[in-house]
Amino acid sequence: MPGAALPGRPGNLTKEQELRLQDMWTATLKVFDVSAFNDGTKGDAASIRASENAAHAGTVGLEKKKKKRVNLFSRKHHDDAGTEDAETVSETEGNDKYGQTKEFHKVLESQSPEAIRTAFWTMVKHDNPDGLLLRFLRARNWNVQNALIMLISTMHWRMQGMHVDDDIVRRGEGGALEDSASSNAPTKKEGHDFLTQMRLGKSFLHGTDKEGRPITFVRVKLHKQGEQSEASLERFTVYTIETARLLLSSNVDTADYGPVKFMIKVFEANYPESLGVVIVHKSPWIFQSVWKLIRGWLDPVVAGKVHFTKNVEELAEFVERSHIITELGGDDSWTYQYVEPIAGENKLLSDGVTRQRLLDERAAVVKDYETTTQQWIRDPHSADALQQKRSELTKRLRTGYWELDPYLRARTLYDRTGIIREGGQIQYYGSPNSTTHSEATHNSIQNGPLPPEHRADDLD
Repeated sequence: MPGAALPGRPGNLTKEQELRLQDMWTATLKVFDVSAFNDGTKGDAASIRASENAAHAGTVGLEKKKKKRVNLFSRKHHDDAGTEDAETVSETEGNDKYGQTKEFHKVLESQSPEAIRTAFWTMVKHDNPDGLLLRFLRARNWNVQNALIMLISTMHWRMQGMHVDDDIVRRGEGGALEDSASSNAPTKKEGHDFLTQMRLGKSFLHGTDKEGRPITFVRVKLHKQGEQSEASLERFTVYTIETARLLLSSNVDTADYGPVKFMIKVFEANYPESLGVVIVHKSPWIFQSVWKLIRGWLDPVVAGKVHFTKNVEELAEFVERSHIITELGGDDSWTYQYVEPIAGENKLLSDGVTRQRLLDERAAVVKDYETTTQQWIRDPHSADALQQKRSELTKRLRTGYWELDPYLRARTLYDRTGIIREGGQIQYYGSPNSTTHSEATHNSIQNGPLPPEHRADDLD
């Protein structure tokens, strides 16, 4: 079960890692155009390109030759923190797997700083803002420039690519049900295909592993190539990952190449450091050759998280046997059953007045957090007191999000069945399968869940 924070997470940073986090905040706030640092650099594309040409951000490899960091990716009083040579850290030197550098510049030229800022804080949800930035830093080996490129590209992907928050999360299963009854044939098919995957239980969330991480099951045998459209497969994948974020993490038991490639891309490029471990259970012998191909697509760090198990004894090395479902040979008698959306369960999404009031309250906390973060970076003598204030503001952001949640997010299967419960509890075990809608569950749906208790780095 989760204990102390893992290295490189909030509450367990080395001094150098903390400096990298502060540099990341400095660069991020400049892109948002809310920074109070007067070093002559703005968050526009021209200034960022100039800073890229002038210098590159450092990594935590302190044994490497030290250089000076400047402009967007550093602060003057941390000039000696150290960097690697430009050719080893630049995303533009052939190491940009998903073309994020080009996308990064495109975003800065086409999107306002406020739009990017809004996308970031929308993505934060109930998460720890430090924890979110640290995931991007760890995914890019603590290189601030490359982490910022990845972060801003992800914001663009969420806003303009997948429309994660304004469509997939906001409309959810209820929206798919509406679409499945549409007179427009393409819309009807997309809604039907999405719900088919939900009803089959092609992928679902249940239980935790020995580290306390929620488990995402992917039943590969239920996937038949061509049965659902590519768009519905991608939508279902993102929906599952976003729902998993509410339960803390994604842990996949997986493998048609199109869906696999998409899953790899979103985890590596858009949900960095959000995958704990991948368990491929009882894979057929032919998968060994398939795995050689898939492994070549993976970042080595991600590939190292993939484990193969042949029986329940091997699976029990990762998950307590009492938490392994009987479908996989374990002792947990829980079975997946899809509960259809309830009429009126998303009525709070129409309450624009309350939503705006709560958004305004959250905006004030966000502003206070950003201001306090700037003070924390600039005033090392008051760092402890300011970090304490930042921690308190993080709690307010988390609590405030869950009050706002039912006005932003359509209810999910996990709200309807009481896994996400009122009062801040996530309950997998010891509760019966929910095939009826009790009054308690109904009230939970209307009020929205409260935040679960978990360690500081929410999604690991």
